[in-house]
Amino acid sequence: MNCTAAFVLVLLPLLTSSAAFAAEQYPNRPIRMIVPFNAGGTATVIARAIANGAEPALNQTFVVDNRGGANGIIGTQMVVNAAPDGYTLLQTTTSIAINPSVYKALPYDTLKDLEPVTMIAVGAGYVLLGSLSLGAESVKDLIALAKKPASKVAYGSAGIGNSTHLVAEMFSRAAGVKLTHVAYKGVAPAINAVLGGEVQVMFIPPTIAVSHIKGGKVRALGFTGESRWSFLPDVPTIAESGLPGFSRKGGWHAWFAPKGTPAPILRRLQQAAHAASHNPKISNILITGGYDPLANSPEEARKFLVSEIESYAKIVKAVGIEPQ
Repeated sequence: MNCTAAFVLVLLPLLTSSAAFAAEQYPNRPIRMIVPFNAGGTATVIARAIANGAEPALNQTFVVDNRGGANGIIGTQMVVNAAPDGYTLLQTTTSIAINPSVYKALPYDTLKDLEPVTMIAVGAGYVLLGSLSLGAESVKDLIALAKKPASKVAYGSAGIGNSTHLVAEMFSRAAGVKLTHVAYKGVAPAINAVLGGEVQVMFIPPTIAVSHIKGGKVRALGFTGESRWSFLPDVPTIAESGLPGFSRKGGWHAWFAPKGTPAPILRRLQQAAHAASHNPKISNILITGGYDPLANSPEEARKFLVSEIESYAKIVKAVGIEPQ
């Protein structure tokens, strides 16, 4: 045996025991949670709720740090570059699974440079909104209207490649209709366009739409979930109201850590997130927000992420989005 091999054999147990000791002592200082979007959105609300709920389980505080820009890429890169010690985490959304298909070159490899910790919650579905001037009161009406030769039905989205864009294109293809896409810089301006009649329809996370629906400012035509959303029980699923077999869950929120973060630390974080998301007060926030609490294991989270990346890659290709 040469000197190098002997040195490695001596050093390896020391490194292993050092990592194990670090995991046992974890955490012994505040944890930074980067949210790669601007403050004020759903991602930040959920991040703060889960972080606050996880603090008692870890006996440490979380510092939520918004680092918006480039559809989540800037904040994600910060986590990729951070030390893999469990003190810098990422809470992000479905965008992390979509970005590999809509950008020619990301500054990181999503599956290789990050460790999935847990999928916090998965959205039950999207509400299909119609403007009051649309002249359609159901999904069946919308499809019939869109199939008319002179019809020009436009839909709004929160941006090219956003999940609100992709689900609308999935619907269009399933229904055999052509809807005109108008991309906006976020959900807020897109829903304002529906309210003002600038576009006729939009697929949107349900909580954002509830007040407008109940206020009679827009019409809810359908819900993409497998079953009706409990907070809008009178709104039928799209499958039952004109397009059998069509369903799509909503977006999701997940925790990630830098590649190389020790497995025991990932497990501790997942357990804390599970305790938080299933705390009655916090789970109520998630459920009323249109999400089903999950907080699955790191292994299950990785399988889910892989399937989502593959699924969105097929959708992006099918709808003809050219990577930027």
